[in-house]
Amino acid sequence: MLGERGGKKIEGFDLGNSPLSVTKKIVNGKRLFMSTTNGTKSLQKVQNAKHLFAMGLPNRKAVAEKIISLKSENVLILGSGWESSYSLEDSLAAGALASYIKQNCDFEINILNDELQAALALWDVWKDDILKCLKTATHGKRLTSLGDYDDDFKCCSELDCLDIVPAQVERGVIRAS
Repeated sequence: MLGERGGKKIEGFDLGNSPLSVTKKIVNGKRLFMSTTNGTKSLQKVQNAKHLFAMGLPNRKAVAEKIISLKSENVLILGSGWESSYSLEDSLAAGALASYIKQNCDFEINILNDELQAALALWDVWKDDILKCLKTATHGKRLTSLGDYDDDFKCCSELDCLDIVPAQVERGVIRAS
């Protein structure tokens, strides 16, 4: 089991918040149960979607290419936020995803809300210094106050380095493809 509450590993869980602890050696061939402060709630809210993917900056391109290939009429990009509030890093990721889709699909894209317009603008401002944006965000400062997360920040700020598309295969179950 892996999970966190407020950025700290949940007592009794094997792994916590660090993506660096989720290595092939540790998790290969195992079914993982994950619980997070915000992500779990967000995924539950949209678990009835026809297609549901989990994305971070490292797998942005893979997820974007999957979305483009579906040629869906409507796409919802949902950031988890923090405690039901705004999250700078989630908006950055939403802008990164929308930017990639806009630049790489062969059909017209219509942005239907101000939140995504703002996310695109945010991406344009920070795309050349993702690491600084993550550390500037309130959640980044919260993690920094808990300990040394520099390697985690670097990992999470890498763009398009993973070709994994975590997709919901049944309600509540996400599998990497």
